[in-house]
Amino acid sequence: MKGTLVRPVILLSIISHFIFPSALLKFDEYENHPMNHLYFGDCLDVLKELHNSYPEPFIDLIYIDPPFNSKRNYNVLFESIDVKDANAQKQAFADTWSNVSYMDELHMLADLDKDLHDVLQVFDKTNSISHSAVAYLTTMAHRLWYMHKLLKDTGSFYLHCDPTMSHYLKLLCDMIFGEGNFRNEITWQRTNTHNDAKQGRKAYGNVIDIILFYTKSDNCTFNQQYVPLNETYIKSFYKFEDEDGRKYQLGDLGAPGGEEKGNPYYEFLGINKFWRYSKDRMQKLFEEGRIIQTKPGAVPRLKRYLDESKGNAVQNLWNDIGPLQANSKEKLGYPTQKPEALLERIIRTSSNEGDVIADFFCGCGTTISVAQRINRKWLGADISHLAVRLILKRLIDTYGEGVKHNVKLHGFPKDVASAKMLAQDTENGRFGFQEWVIEVLLHGVVNPKKTADGGYDGYLTYQTDKTKEFVLIETKSGNVNVKNIREFVQVIDKQKAAAGIFVCFGDTVTKEMLKEAKAAGHIKIGGMDTGLDKIQIITVDDLLDAKQPQLPNISSTFKKAQKKETKGSSYGLFD
Repeated sequence: MKGTLVRPVILLSIISHFIFPSALLKFDEYENHPMNHLYFGDCLDVLKELHNSYPEPFIDLIYIDPPFNSKRNYNVLFESIDVKDANAQKQAFADTWSNVSYMDELHMLADLDKDLHDVLQVFDKTNSISHSAVAYLTTMAHRLWYMHKLLKDTGSFYLHCDPTMSHYLKLLCDMIFGEGNFRNEITWQRTNTHNDAKQGRKAYGNVIDIILFYTKSDNCTFNQQYVPLNETYIKSFYKFEDEDGRKYQLGDLGAPGGEEKGNPYYEFLGINKFWRYSKDRMQKLFEEGRIIQTKPGAVPRLKRYLDESKGNAVQNLWNDIGPLQANSKEKLGYPTQKPEALLERIIRTSSNEGDVIADFFCGCGTTISVAQRINRKWLGADISHLAVRLILKRLIDTYGEGVKHNVKLHGFPKDVASAKMLAQDTENGRFGFQEWVIEVLLHGVVNPKKTADGGYDGYLTYQTDKTKEFVLIETKSGNVNVKNIREFVQVIDKQKAAAGIFVCFGDTVTKEMLKEAKAAGHIKIGGMDTGLDKIQIITVDDLLDAKQPQLPNISSTFKKAQKKETKGSSYGLFD
């Protein structure tokens, strides 16, 4: 559930043109409106705009799982166009931190929080902390500062990290949230064994992640969660049984703290002491058979029935939630994906139904999916368009097509004018436009071997009864003519693809192009004519209107999420 903080070359420089138009709701509308929000872009841009747009803090719970600064690259798997290779990979994010841009952010922090700036500047001048670590801390501090500003006074904040950086992050959070608002360092045992020695590392296996838990104030939401009692505990403590078979244990009725806590003192069944309950309450429990005295002169005990137990209160060691296995139904092929049970515990503990949940590094959308299922409003942001695309698909697969109607998507072109702005951007170049068309609008995969005219820009796959077929995609952002169609047909034949999708702007399509495409014939499966055009010209205008090519049984490039029920009315995506 991560997105790198290093700004990608593609799309980011012009993202401000269409990430925050007047789509943002007013503050009072946000609190009462069922709409959820998903942002593509650097979360710092999102946080700044939210901070500038709303006069009051409005988020009840923030959970983030940012990059750990592990200096690893994480890939997601796709269907590959190379039949010899079942899967292709594309980098989802780089878990590393820029050593170049953090100085700009450090200077910005000086105006926001002088103490934070000074501490980070001291780190930067020492030789004991690497520059990449300082870059990490600076970029995190900048974003954490804004998150704190957006959090309600009753709100909670959870930061998922690993032991290599958790101590530095705790220092930052103590400064931003206040040392007194630190609640817990939660240890999540994410796996049972990990033998680092096999890899030549002289250290104990690292099997835990750290989750730092802070609140905005003492007036926070906290709903105690419980875990079921295990059989060993039940056998050890619930040793007694009523005539009707109900198991129970005997509990203390004495009052901890005695007089200092204001507990009542009186005589009961011949025993004088401070008691947990009032005299009237004790008498009622005795008459109900809930209090027993094993022998005269013995201190009375309270029957605590097993079937009335909520279980054990959750502590700060979480070893009952395992990691996702390779064959898990939740697994979506996204690196660092966290189990829904982990997020459900956090969300249920620190929020109530209807509250606003935010995840500014939302990755494959586990926080969002859980919030949707248990009836919370949510907003999410990620710097990877692949992550945003996966979240949209996950929501639809999990909750049905109706989920699209209450999700507002930010950060991509919303009309032809902004699409042309993206296509014409000189800094990012035409591949930014290609990625948007192929991977966001068509849900395909960009050709990793970027070639000049004469190749293809991307592909989709579909599965027949016996084989996997490929559909090539060509995108054009400028003027086109019939020659482009003829060349694309040649590429289709050379690559032995089943079909081709030619994408351009609507005002560039000519009758000759349509005629040439129609002349290429129909898609065939097992020698049978499907009646579907082999070459299909689809315009950006059509794709923005949610129209898609007519193809047989398109395979998904991501694994499908499990179908689940969600509370409330039917929901949806683009508005």
